[in-house]
Amino acid sequence: MLLDSASLYFRAFYGLPDSLRSPDGKPVNAVRGLLDMIAFLVTEHGPDRLVACWDEDWRPAFRVEAIGSYKEHRVARVTPAGEPDVEEVPDLLTPQVPVIVDVLAALGIARVGAKGYEADDVIGTLVTREVARSAATALPVAGAVGIVIPASVDIVTGDRDLFQLVDDAAGVRVLYPARGVRDPDVIDQARLAEKYGVPSGQAYADMATLRGDPSDGLPGVPGIGEKTAAKLLATFGDLAGLRAAAEHGAKGLTPTQRQKLLDAAPYLDVAPTVVQVARDAPVDAVDDALPRAPKDPEALDALAERWGIRSSVDRVLTALAARP
Repeated sequence: MLLDSASLYFRAFYGLPDSLRSPDGKPVNAVRGLLDMIAFLVTEHGPDRLVACWDEDWRPAFRVEAIGSYKEHRVARVTPAGEPDVEEVPDLLTPQVPVIVDVLAALGIARVGAKGYEADDVIGTLVTREVARSAATALPVAGAVGIVIPASVDIVTGDRDLFQLVDDAAGVRVLYPARGVRDPDVIDQARLAEKYGVPSGQAYADMATLRGDPSDGLPGVPGIGEKTAAKLLATFGDLAGLRAAAEHGAKGLTPTQRQKLLDAAPYLDVAPTVVQVARDAPVDAVDDALPRAPKDPEALDALAERWGIRSSVDRVLTALAARP
């Protein structure tokens, strides 16, 4: 199980009242909410391995170089040259993030980031490694090269960008908590086809490139919305095929659609670099086995007392101990 950590603790922060406070009056709603999510996910889905994936850089330079408007509206202030941009984060959330870091460490739950990359890229890289590891354990059978044991990876995120990683054959799905982690929308290829009209994770990425995403500062191709993008991709196969069709005036494109795609060529040349998650980020190897008991019980006890989060910590400990 791979957690898009910031997506989840932002959701917890906005979903729980800021009246949830530590004994000395500091907000802990994001801390408690995230811990309660983890407790439920471990109990409900029973992963034996889990990684809290982290944004080491929420607005990576390689994406900004490709499209300067990428997440630009979320920058809190101008920083001197060479310094990373500061993300606009609610004042009551900012001091809770180090508490989350400390609690995860005391629990012994793996937390992983990569310098210069977002959590999405960490997730993409770990998924790619897990699928490769799974393929390497192919079972030989008579008359066949081998049978691949599928990976079994659940990605928990409120970010639709990660739908691009969905892969039934590799056993990769997304638990999308539109209604909360207790009732997620389970995104597999059938769900992608049903909801977005695309057959695969890669097709979703192509559709998202065409559609754009104002919340990330991605303009998309003007006049090409989600449904039109899905229909064009179904006709021409993928983004490369669609662009080739536009360049050569192939049948199946209206003159207006063709012109829009041609006009958007500079955007389409660079957008995949921004939309596609990295599959080879420099993510360190980590022991991602879920513990049955806390790694540092004394530190965890002190944190639970200091921040008044005993009940949430206990729920996580109960979930860890109860795993099969």
